[in-house]
Amino acid sequence: MDSPARRQTAERVWTVAIVGGGPAGLMAAEVLLARGLRVELYDAMPSVGRKFLLAGVGGMNITHSEPFAPFVARYGARRDQVEPWLAAFDGQALRDWVHGLGIDTFVGSSGRVFPTQMKAAPLLRAWLARLREAGLAIHVRHRWLGWSTDGALRFATPEGEKTVSADAVLLALGGGSWAKLGSDGTWVATLAESGVAVAPLVPANCGFEADWSAHFKDKFAGAPLKAVVASVMLPDGSMLSRRGEFVVSEYGVEGSLVYALSAPLRDAIAAHGEVTLILDLSPDKSAERVAAEVAHPRGSRSLSSHLQSKVGIHGVKAGLLRECLTKEQFADPARLAAAIKALPVRLMAPRPLDEAISSAGGVRFDAVDTRLMLTALPGVFCAGEMLDWEAPTGGYLLTACFASGRIAAEGIAAWLVESAAAS
Repeated sequence: MDSPARRQTAERVWTVAIVGGGPAGLMAAEVLLARGLRVELYDAMPSVGRKFLLAGVGGMNITHSEPFAPFVARYGARRDQVEPWLAAFDGQALRDWVHGLGIDTFVGSSGRVFPTQMKAAPLLRAWLARLREAGLAIHVRHRWLGWSTDGALRFATPEGEKTVSADAVLLALGGGSWAKLGSDGTWVATLAESGVAVAPLVPANCGFEADWSAHFKDKFAGAPLKAVVASVMLPDGSMLSRRGEFVVSEYGVEGSLVYALSAPLRDAIAAHGEVTLILDLSPDKSAERVAAEVAHPRGSRSLSSHLQSKVGIHGVKAGLLRECLTKEQFADPARLAAAIKALPVRLMAPRPLDEAISSAGGVRFDAVDTRLMLTALPGVFCAGEMLDWEAPTGGYLLTACFASGRIAAEGIAAWLVESAAAS
């Protein structure tokens, strides 16, 4: 396709088309409007920010208060690529930005940061009002179809196909999860056809399937396992461990602790067909203490009562032990104690992409420059979840989406100046 760059004249202001009205696209729009550019934003849905709103239904976790070093470590294999974004716009900068919208924030007991109202809607309303006042034009029900032969953007609209020309383009189309909210990943084929390297979209922050018995599912589906440590072996042989809680589902496991380990769990399944999740069901007691208490004479008490009184194992934790151990193993005090501290749970597959909170994969970083411009398509930039990175829940996803939008916007502004000078 032809480059969308055009020379700015004294009579005309550069126009930037942003495709996608999520956090990355809206943040980019704010930066570009502040630079005096004309910004036209297009979204396939009837309104913008739909996934952002739904993510805030249970409490809008906007970012995390963690210090910078552990914060950037949350981005795993993409830390080196994401760190420059966060160096320019970190969690505290995001909090300050939220405060600038007239919305206070607080830090929860887990270190997560929330608006005081706990909802996304007031924040989005205030933000959109400010953006519209700054001159942002929003076009909804515009589904991007790619480019025409002359380099114009093609959109499907209720009135039929429409083409739009711009001096630069930002694609902020999201990943492949939650298709009903607009992040359907249909852009992958379009960019691949244009010579852009794209890694396949896969589920992130997702649940996993386990082969539960009918009895276990009937009795414990929906039950939370609290105060446990979950571990998974990494390719280098080390163990990655996280403490928290998760939920037994009818199909397997889900919840924050599972999501925190979803990347290595998913990758191990892709490599080996299954993965073993190791659970410490009594993390506040040493293996020696658990072994001694399990082996303590129980008299006339049942084993279930004994485990509850001595080790605090009951309910779904006791059910999980019975599910994963044979009768002989459960009846052997030494093997039972070892399982309480390191219970192997076999997981067979991640849940489908459309059920995931987010996705991994997307536009590869070797397909963009440091400004997030596609090297195959000069003048076209990418931001947000459609790039090939992932992060756990806890505010890390949103922070990097906002930050990438700012990086792309600064890149667009610089590229337009450079293109005008060169021509």
